[in-house]
Amino acid sequence: MKAALAAWLAWAVAGWWLHAPVAFVAPWVAVVLVESTVYRSIAHGLQQLAAIAAGTIVATAVALPLHDTVATMAVVLPLAMLLGQWRRLGSQGIYAATGALFVLTNGSVTVATSTARLAEALFGAVVGIAVNALVRPPLYLRDSRAVLKDATEEAHDILRAVAQGLAEGRWDREEAGAWHERALRLHRLVEQARSALAWSRESLRGNLRRRHTRAAPPPGKGYDDAILVLDYAAVHTAGVTRTVLEAATEDRAASRPPPELARRYAEFLRRTAHALRLYSHSRFGSEACDDELRAAVTRLRATLDELRRDLVRSTTDDPDEVATYGVLLTQAHRLADQLAASGT
Repeated sequence: MKAALAAWLAWAVAGWWLHAPVAFVAPWVAVVLVESTVYRSIAHGLQQLAAIAAGTIVATAVALPLHDTVATMAVVLPLAMLLGQWRRLGSQGIYAATGALFVLTNGSVTVATSTARLAEALFGAVVGIAVNALVRPPLYLRDSRAVLKDATEEAHDILRAVAQGLAEGRWDREEAGAWHERALRLHRLVEQARSALAWSRESLRGNLRRRHTRAAPPPGKGYDDAILVLDYAAVHTAGVTRTVLEAATEDRAASRPPPELARRYAEFLRRTAHALRLYSHSRFGSEACDDELRAAVTRLRATLDELRRDLVRSTTDDPDEVATYGVLLTQAHRLADQLAASGT
């Protein structure tokens, strides 16, 4: 609707009111510059104007002395396509060629017509950017926050499921495979959260609503910390589920931890899941639970110390056992360290 409004306004002024000679250029530029963020409208608008100007100027400069459209196209289009590859024009480089085509295929070529075409492109860009900036400019703060919370909740649920399975002594390969698949999908959720965070920040640039919105706080350093914690959680969870899946394989039953040790590790996973949920509430919820988070991280550290001592006492000379216990302990250390650093 905003793009349609921008095109209508541009045509109403350029075509209906001013009767500009190439009025169609204004709504054409306006409609494509109502983009997903105000910053993107401005950046792409500048690039597009530069590309259109380059194509228009080159086409006019070559067409005036040649007086032959076919010959002019043979010279101009390769140059316009080459200009369109310039890195500074980004994705808008193609408009160098389209700008040149509009000059060469729309009747006689004159300096006045080409100047009017550039003026109409500039007017259309101003209208498109103005409409996007003034009519409910897009913000993505809620999306970023929601994706971060969803990713944290998924990490919590996976760790709880694995903890329950280990505590009950379930070493089922299919169930372990399902846990591992969920852990691998967690990486994609983290990437979605990172992408949503980038969109949130871009949507605030040049956005007039940022001063008046109360939908969510701007994404600050806490969001970056959350992405880092979720990265560690995804790596930790995938490492744990992979190790459990390998240990659940029938021919590797000897590498499974003893029941008491498995229950100890399950307790660590439960405390980790609880700490992640508290971290989510502390960063993105309405609950003031920083003290509770610090206490949970302290308990997590204590559980990890006990787990390390138990692993040292229980480990034999079997290489498979050493590998299994080493991976479990390493992943546990990494996530506990990151939670401790972010929870303080």
